[in-house]
Amino acid sequence: MISNAALLHNLIPNLDELSGDDLVVTSPIDGSILGSLRVDSISEIDAKIAQSVQAFHAWREIPGPRRGELVRILGNKLREKKEDLARLVTLECGKILEEGRGEVQEMIDICDFAVGISRQLYGLTIASERPNHTMQENWLPLGPVGIISAFNFPVAVWSWNTALALVCGDSCLWKPSEKTPLVALACQAIFDEAAHDFGGVPDGLSQVILGTADAGAQMVDDHRVPLISATGSTRMGGIVAQRVAARFGRSLLELGGNNAMIITETADLGVAIPSILFGSVGTAGQRCTSTRRVIVHRSIFDQVFNTLKGAYLSIGATKIGDPLENGTLVGPLIDEASFNGMQGALDRIKPEAIETVGGERVMTEEFPNAYYVHPSVVKLAKQTETIFAETFAPITYVLPYDTIEEALQIHNAVPQGLSSSIMTTDLRDAEYFKRHSDCGIANVNIGTSGAEIGGAFGGEKETGGGRESGSDAWRAYMRRQTSTTFFGREKPALAQGIKFDLPE
Repeated sequence: MISNAALLHNLIPNLDELSGDDLVVTSPIDGSILGSLRVDSISEIDAKIAQSVQAFHAWREIPGPRRGELVRILGNKLREKKEDLARLVTLECGKILEEGRGEVQEMIDICDFAVGISRQLYGLTIASERPNHTMQENWLPLGPVGIISAFNFPVAVWSWNTALALVCGDSCLWKPSEKTPLVALACQAIFDEAAHDFGGVPDGLSQVILGTADAGAQMVDDHRVPLISATGSTRMGGIVAQRVAARFGRSLLELGGNNAMIITETADLGVAIPSILFGSVGTAGQRCTSTRRVIVHRSIFDQVFNTLKGAYLSIGATKIGDPLENGTLVGPLIDEASFNGMQGALDRIKPEAIETVGGERVMTEEFPNAYYVHPSVVKLAKQTETIFAETFAPITYVLPYDTIEEALQIHNAVPQGLSSSIMTTDLRDAEYFKRHSDCGIANVNIGTSGAEIGGAFGGEKETGGGRESGSDAWRAYMRRQTSTTFFGREKPALAQGIKFDLPE
C-alpha cells in the first residue's frame, strides 16, 4: 500500500514549495503529523483576490458551454484520482473510506450536473405593455466567489460551489478549514491539471487561501468578492452574514442542523432503525445532516429505544476503529475539542435523561492521541432547550409524542432547520409532515443524512437559508439584469401610460 508521504506528493506535486511552520496538519486517525504548511500573509491574500478579479474578467467572456468543457475535464480528472483523493479525505478528516469515496463521487456528480447547466443558463422573454418594445431577463457572471468550507466535507462543498461558479463565468477563491488544508491543495492540483488540458484558462481562476479564521475574514470583508459561500457553524455564519451585508455583498450560508426523524406508530422499523443508525453515527455524527433527535410515537417509544440501545452497544463493541480498515463504521472525532464538546453536552443532559447509553472515549490504547468515542443514545421524557444547540458528535436523543401535530411542534421547536424525516406507512401523516416541517429537506421513509446533487441542498432559520446544487442554485452565482429594447420608428411610449409631451 502506498505510504502517506507518497500519497501526498502524488496528489500535491508542489507540496514542498508550500511547506512551512505555520500550520501543522495531523490525522484524527492516530494524531500523527501529515504535513506542515505556511499560511498566506495579508498581502498574499490581497494579491490572490486581485488575480481572481483579473481571471474573472477574462473567463466571463468565454461562452457558457465552453466553460462547461473545463468542468467536464475536471470531473474526469476526479474519476482518475478518486481512490487516492478518497484516501486523503479519510486520513485528514477521519471519515470511513467508503464515505470518503462517496464524497469524491459527489464531486464527480456535481461536475456532470454543472456541464448540463452550462447550456441552460436561461433567462426570460417578458411581454411588454408598450408597443414595439421587447423585454428580457438576462443572467450574467457575478465575479469572484469566496468559498469557506468545513472539515467534515472537506472537498464536496468546494466542488458544489466551484463547478457551478465556473460554468456561470466566475472565478473562485477557496479558504478551506485549517483542519483539512491538504485535500484542498490536492483539489487545486487536480484543477490545475484540468486547466492545462483545457488550455487558455486565465491564471488564478481557482485559488486556495491557506490560513485560520483571520484569512477567511479578510476575504469576507473584501468588496471585490461579491459572493461568500460559507459552510460551518451557526456562530460562524452569523458573523459572515453581518460582515458581508455591511458591504452590500451576498452570502450563501450552509450552517448547523438539529435534524429529527419522526417515527409514527405505523412505521416499518426494518426501514427506520438502519436509517437512524447511519444518520446518527455515520461520519461519527459529524454531518450537518446527522440525525440528532428521534421523535417516536409513545406506543412504540420503549421498543424503539431498546432496539437502538442494543444496536449502539453492538456498534460500540465491534464497529469503531481505523476508518481505513474494512468493516469500520465509526471513525474518530476530528479532535480533542470535539470530544470535549460531546462530553459537555452529555453532562448537561444527564440530569434530564431517563437513560443514557455510551459516550465514553474508546480505542485509547491503540490510538492514544486520537479521539474515538462510543456513540451515545439518550432517552428523554420530553424535549427541553438543553438539546436546542447542535453538538457535532454521535449523540441521539429519543423523545416521545402522542399526535402527529405534537410531533411537528417538537420537531420545529429548535432554531435550526436543515433536514427532517418521517417514518410512516400512513399517507396522511407523510403529507402532513411535508407541509409542516420547517426544514429545507423533508424526507419520507429515508433518513435525514445523504442527499443527491439533483436536489437543492440547504435549510431555513439558523441553518442560513442557502441552497447549493439542484434546480436553479446556479442563479446564486450570477447577477440578474432586466433589459428593455425599443424597435419602433415613432416616438416610444412610456410605461404605465405616462404622458410627457414636450412643447412643439
